[in-house]
Amino acid sequence: MPVTRLDPIDRKILAELQADGRMTNVELAKRVGISAPPCLRRVRTLEEQGFIKGYHADVDARELGFEVQVFASVGLQKQAESDLSAFEDLCQGWPLVRECHMLNGEVDFILKCVAPDLSTFQRFLTEELTAAENVASVKTSLVIRGAKDEPGVPFNILEDRLTQSA
Repeated sequence: MPVTRLDPIDRKILAELQADGRMTNVELAKRVGISAPPCLRRVRTLEEQGFIKGYHADVDARELGFEVQVFASVGLQKQAESDLSAFEDLCQGWPLVRECHMLNGEVDFILKCVAPDLSTFQRFLTEELTAAENVASVKTSLVIRGAKDEPGVPFNILEDRLTQSA
């Protein structure tokens, strides 16, 4: 388990940055109980080691005119690794696809898509997604509203697990 490479201060840094990636290093250092220079060194190390993959603004898609959000379950005709990778590569080139996850079970992939309107999504669905090579089936579910969208991991559960195993 890679988390064992992290001490409690590293985990606090990650939890704080996950909650607010815009805070200053001085504020972060204060929250985790160390001075600013070692805090900055730790953040840089966490970035270099891949624990922090990037920093992003949480934009409101609807405020920006993307009124339609859809989850698309995609089944492929063939599931050889080359076929799975080829589909993942296609998804990288489709701007409306915001997330692509390979699944185990009845469907091969679930895609989270956004579009400004239903006709734009329908055009993508019929002209690109269902027309793509190796796509056997697509089932879509239109999002009515979101009840929770919390990125990252639940650090309280991680800390509980580490406390129990100590």
